[in-house]
Amino acid sequence: MALLVEQSHTKLAKSLHWTFIILYVYGIFKQVNDLQELEDKGILIFEIIFASIFLAIVILRYSYMRRFKTFLGARNTVHIVHYYLARSVHKAMYACFILLPLTGLIIAGLYTQGYTVNATPDEEQTIMDVVLDLHGAVADLSYILIFIHIAAAVYSRVKGEGVWSSMVPVLKENKPTNNQFIKKMADFEDKIYDKVASIFSTKKK
Repeated sequence: MALLVEQSHTKLAKSLHWTFIILYVYGIFKQVNDLQELEDKGILIFEIIFASIFLAIVILRYSYMRRFKTFLGARNTVHIVHYYLARSVHKAMYACFILLPLTGLIIAGLYTQGYTVNATPDEEQTIMDVVLDLHGAVADLSYILIFIHIAAAVYSRVKGEGVWSSMVPVLKENKPTNNQFIKKMADFEDKIYDKVASIFSTKKK
């Protein structure tokens, strides 16, 4: 089973996408590495404002982008398994992007209430430790998901599917690739999707 997806992303969708990427990259390089840095009220206020803006843009982006199909711009049919796999990765990314600023705001709130990292090997974890661990785990997961997303986008560009051109303003595809090796890889990929689809269809019966 396959889905045929056409169209391209709107200017607003592209603006939200690239604005978010800039904020995300900026957040990585400007993140607070030591909780004691929040003693500086200027840094604390900035982190709260940044996290709030980041969260607002993520929610706005998700609310707007959810109306579009996952593979906008695809010239050929998209295998149903591929569709749901990509959709799952996207939803997991959004979950991370929402949890990152939320946990960041919780950390800031706890810090202003006097909570610090008190846990030692001989002590129970404090609520601050738990939130910090969650924040770190979500950040690590977001890196992995983004790597998968970028790798999939580049692979799609190599195949010339058209999805890349619907969002990225450079290196646009003119037509599907004629490279025989890439075609064989795509055929092998489809066979895997067919196998997965057959497994799930068998379970339903």
